[in-house]
Amino acid sequence: MREEKLLTIREVSQILGITEKEVIDLAESGKIPAYKIGGVYLRFKREQIEEFRKDSGLTYAKSDPSLRYTFIDRLKDFFYFNDFYILSALIIILMVLIILRGY
Repeated sequence: MREEKLLTIREVSQILGITEKEVIDLAESGKIPAYKIGGVYLRFKREQIEEFRKDSGLTYAKSDPSLRYTFIDRLKDFFYFNDFYILSALIIILMVLIILRGY
């Protein structure tokens, strides 16, 4: 059984050629179907977004360089969503080094 990857707000904004705020507003008003993951994060199904795009006549703005998801954006998101794990790993490594130096 194949798992379907849900789209983020940023990916939907790139597909529809609108801002992320506009995507959130459309989702909250019920104009585009959205799913809340963990009660917080909005996610979307690609098929439903493509259907909405066709019905609404919005343009596909993937070629717009200002809307691309750059490496720096991905790196920022990685640290934002994994900061707890990174900090925990650093503390564990520091504790292990302190313990090993003591013996």
